[in-house]
Amino acid sequence: MQILGIGSRIDHTEFGKGVVTNVTSKYYWVTFMENGLETIAVDSEFEIIEAVEDEVDSVSFSEVEQSLIAILRKWSDASSISPIADKWKGGTLVLAPKDTGLANKEIPIQTFFHKVVMVRDRIRVMEQKINASKNLDDQEKVDLQQYITRIYGSLTTFNVLFKNQSDHFVGERSK
Repeated sequence: MQILGIGSRIDHTEFGKGVVTNVTSKYYWVTFMENGLETIAVDSEFEIIEAVEDEVDSVSFSEVEQSLIAILRKWSDASSISPIADKWKGGTLVLAPKDTGLANKEIPIQTFFHKVVMVRDRIRVMEQKINASKNLDDQEKVDLQQYITRIYGSLTTFNVLFKNQSDHFVGERSK
């Protein structure tokens, strides 16, 4: 079996045409024209449009990702990076429909975790903007803050994914 290098172009049976942006021994990270970034198994069904041998000076998706994280930390309102709990690293989230005739959807748990953290960070930015707003009176700010607290409460299910308790979602406390 031929291992494709970064920059190889493929036509996947499910996701369409894309470019390999990172490679491991088991997976390709492929940016598809119509479906965005997907992780696919090296042995999955696809046609090779153009194979590129992995070159020593190629930049991996991981290196690009680390550069983007550094830029975002410097220039955005996003908070610090939250690590995933060790027991979930490399895991897969499986969505199984009730109808056993339908296929399961598998998502790398790191991808799902990243989206949960992004939601949390965007809620925090919204919270800061509400509190700093000159257009809202104090009662409106309190009302919106209570709504945000209830949103955090709805997300506490995902606390199990976080390595550090300080990163957990916290809703309304029982009195």
